[in-house]
Amino acid sequence: MTNQNTQSTPPETAAAEVVAVEDQKINPPSPFMETWNYFRKNRGAYVGLIVICFILFMAAFAQWIAPFDPIAQDRTAFLKPPIWMEGADPRYILGTDAVGRDILSRLIHGAQLSVTIGVFVVIISMIAGIVLGLVAGYFRGWIEVGIMRMMDTMLALPSLIMAMAIVAILGPGLENAMLAIAIVQLPHYVRLSRASVVSELNKEYVIASQIAGAGHIRQMFVNILPNCMAPLIVQGTLGISSAILDAAALGFLGLGAQPPLPEWGTMLAEAREFVGSAWWVITFPGLCILVTVLAFNLMGDGLRDALDPKMKR
Repeated sequence: MTNQNTQSTPPETAAAEVVAVEDQKINPPSPFMETWNYFRKNRGAYVGLIVICFILFMAAFAQWIAPFDPIAQDRTAFLKPPIWMEGADPRYILGTDAVGRDILSRLIHGAQLSVTIGVFVVIISMIAGIVLGLVAGYFRGWIEVGIMRMMDTMLALPSLIMAMAIVAILGPGLENAMLAIAIVQLPHYVRLSRASVVSELNKEYVIASQIAGAGHIRQMFVNILPNCMAPLIVQGTLGISSAILDAAALGFLGLGAQPPLPEWGTMLAEAREFVGSAWWVITFPGLCILVTVLAFNLMGDGLRDALDPKMKR
């Protein structure tokens, strides 16, 4: 009898829960708060968001956080190991590279470059992809066929090889590498925008707006586009991680950022010959790429679950 009384819910608690449920029905949360509540239930996505905030903080304040100039060379400290190893220099926490540059400072400034690359690529490819996808999905006919067959042709080519070909034509460099990656990612946004527009065209609000005399521009950009943004936001988040990874690959191949820029892929390329003798020179840039890409992927998965009603748990 005592155990049953202990396990039963007190009347005050049950009443409070009922009041909370009724209050939520009367005053439902805003769409932003509802999305945030779903998002934070995903622990992986929440951890990814925290890591991304930390990376953004380092990127924004790299000039003040980094202990040394990322391209300054100390000719008395070549290939110094991290401070927890024998023979380390206490000034350099993560050691130095083959020409005496502080690895920690280069990693921090590399975060700034990586964030810039990811944001630039997503903005360019998303804007162009949304416009092409809206035109293809709204007007249909030969316009849709022409745009989508062009995107299918681009998707038929391996993304890295296509990016390498574009950079080879434009010339090696960080700006050309970002433009090449934006072109490679373009078909994903076009296909997603076109599919979302087609699914919205036959809905009542679009038909009512058309009967009221709304023009094509207003229909596409004011009425339809806002209702197609949820999957595009998710794709943009995942696109940042893909852009960072592709930029690192191009930098590793010598087609992206050129030395002495502290880009993570370029740092890996410069450290290839020291894999056996100085593991820290190649390990830390690789870990930065791994953690950053993983964090954006986790956050993208969480946004997909939070923004898609079918995925909400």
